[in-house]
Amino acid sequence: MNNNGYSIEVNNLTKKFGEFIAVNSINFSIKKGEIFGFLGPNGSGKTTTIRMLIGLMDPTSGSATVAGFDVKKQSEQIKRVIGYMSQKFSLYDDLTVSENIEFFAGVYQTKRETRDERREEIIKLAELFGKENTLTGELASAVKQHLALGCAMINEPQIIFLDEPTAGVDPVARRKFWHNIKMLSDKGVTVLVTTHYMDEAENCDRVALISDGIIVACDTPENLKRDRMKGILFEIETSNTMRALEILRIDPLLHEVALYGLFLHVVADNMEMAEEIKSRLEANHIAVTRIERITPALEDVFVSLVEEQQKK
Repeated sequence: MNNNGYSIEVNNLTKKFGEFIAVNSINFSIKKGEIFGFLGPNGSGKTTTIRMLIGLMDPTSGSATVAGFDVKKQSEQIKRVIGYMSQKFSLYDDLTVSENIEFFAGVYQTKRETRDERREEIIKLAELFGKENTLTGELASAVKQHLALGCAMINEPQIIFLDEPTAGVDPVARRKFWHNIKMLSDKGVTVLVTTHYMDEAENCDRVALISDGIIVACDTPENLKRDRMKGILFEIETSNTMRALEILRIDPLLHEVALYGLFLHVVADNMEMAEEIKSRLEANHIAVTRIERITPALEDVFVSLVEEQQKK
């Protein structure tokens, strides 16, 4: 581990595929024991970044260190001190629970004398007592998720990379999974987790928002919501949401207009705009059931920052 307290340091890291820039000169640092969220839509560059950091893909330019090791020159050393879990859980469905654990123990070169102890810890984490000989393919997705996390931790890594680990998992299982992530952080394990679920980022110590390969902001969730949202956010409930969306999107006085579930989220300069918005919609025969100022969620901040970036 680097003596400066950082588990991961990234400087102008770039990855190009021909003319396409997947990751565009990004910079960030992650402290030891920190839960660092990489938040953005599919195709924004999250997975490409992880693959460069764990030594599966060479950067086009820039530099990065993981646990003090250079990603370009010391990828084998990096692999010995990290764990990695992909969005597909990385498990083999045709192997039993025990066989999967044994396989990953071999992959991560876990010491023979500690394998039994680690195996029991993984069985406990995934709540699989009595199911050690069950084929992994027969397990529910949520159970496989926890088994995959355990297998990624079998070598007791300093740093763990989780790439969309909760994709396709129900909310209850996601909550439990994040509980386990926080337990790892409390033990000093550094966690870099990618997600496109905006609500999950609230569990992170810091979050990097990435769009089209560019980091548009990096801070704590609280600071992002408090400091990076320009203007006032209104939530609007109407009799015709989609028609209201069309009308308000062409209003030059509004900064952002986005669909948010059954409602609209609209960013304007001041509180007086609420009456103007209401009048505009009612003039188009759309009833406004509710319009109120709300505290922005990370999704609102992300939409605002991305639109600001695209205007540059």
